[in-house]
Amino acid sequence: MNRSIRMISTRGESPAVSFTKAMQQGLAPDGGLYMPDPVPTLPISFWNGLAGASISEIGATIASSFGSDPEEAQKLEHIARTAIDFDAPLVQLSDSLYVLELFHGPTLAFKDFGARFMARAFAKLDTREDRDLLILVATSGDTGSAVAHGFYNVPGTRVCLLYPSGRVSTLQEKQMATLGGNITALEVRGAFDDCQSLVKQAFSDSELRNELRLSSANSINIARLLPQTFYYIRALAQWMERKVHARPPRFVVPSGNFGNLTAGLMAARMGMPNAGFVAATNANDVVPGYLKNGNFEPRPSIETLSNAMDVGNPSNFERMLHLFEHSIDRFRREVTGVSFSDVQTRDKISEIYQTYGYIADPHTAVGLLAAEHQSTPETPTVVLSTAHPAKFGDVVSPAIGQDVPIPDRLADCMHREKKSESISTEYAEFRNRIRSISI
Repeated sequence: MNRSIRMISTRGESPAVSFTKAMQQGLAPDGGLYMPDPVPTLPISFWNGLAGASISEIGATIASSFGSDPEEAQKLEHIARTAIDFDAPLVQLSDSLYVLELFHGPTLAFKDFGARFMARAFAKLDTREDRDLLILVATSGDTGSAVAHGFYNVPGTRVCLLYPSGRVSTLQEKQMATLGGNITALEVRGAFDDCQSLVKQAFSDSELRNELRLSSANSINIARLLPQTFYYIRALAQWMERKVHARPPRFVVPSGNFGNLTAGLMAARMGMPNAGFVAATNANDVVPGYLKNGNFEPRPSIETLSNAMDVGNPSNFERMLHLFEHSIDRFRREVTGVSFSDVQTRDKISEIYQTYGYIADPHTAVGLLAAEHQSTPETPTVVLSTAHPAKFGDVVSPAIGQDVPIPDRLADCMHREKKSESISTEYAEFRNRIRSISI
């Protein structure tokens, strides 16, 4: 197995660093995103013995392969074994359609995989004690709550969350903006892209970075991205255990900032058998547009029912280009893209419930639409389900004609007091605010 993995910038103008250093920095000094060089490949023995492997076993093997030396590899293996203590069950809807449920963690969203891994990674790998670490997070929904809960009361860290005012669900807001303590929630009077822009400006601000120890828990951080590869391979382990299909599945990925899809592509580079990937988007379809006409044209995000995917300039597009060596032909051979409207999303939630008795949140519904659009009889499909439907009861309940049962951990947060602060999209205001956070 690889032992000389280093992290390099997608822009190629920064020196290679260890996994720990890449995690601490978040963005590379040249503004690029860190990627492993090379992406570690797992041995044939791993894939041959994959059937039924647990997610902690899978995660330990993958994480250790990202170490730049034996000591770092051993620490990453331990973090993976202990951080992910919940599963990603593969649910069968029909002979050729499956759903990979990624919402069985503490905040009932797929972001829990990355957030819990990162929190433990910072606690175990980041040994500097001179200054606390300030983690900046832009969120369009579930990232904020997962990171808030993952890092809540972690010594030596403070978290600043930025989310777009009025563009997250009530449950999402309550989960991320009621904790207090070392968690500061900023309600930005703008869209997610404005939140993301503020975070990127902070990382590009050399004076601020000299003054404060900054890092990120968005999928721009390689430590957030790495654990997202675990559940793709866990899906394949369940697939192989069932021995239903001779061929590997196509993965359909509801996509916004494209960290989730990038993780799948990384798993493929590790050797994971697959029949390709589908990028399923809502009206924010810049990546499907790129795949269609060859032009990447970022634009302001559009507000939709599947709010976590409301991203008009996805950061991880840069990582995908890096993986495909900026070749659109290679991109198209492995990834297809398709987008759907809110009307189609509502209708699909209703149809899936009537047909299978399965309750899907709006993001999963977009994925199920894409699965139907891209299906072929000979290629079974796994749709990644990113959040519990109870988080979007105002959309789901009318579509299925009944209330969505709310898990206790969600119901409890509804009674907490909101503690967020409202700010504008002006960088100067944001800069002053984070400087005033006691660290």
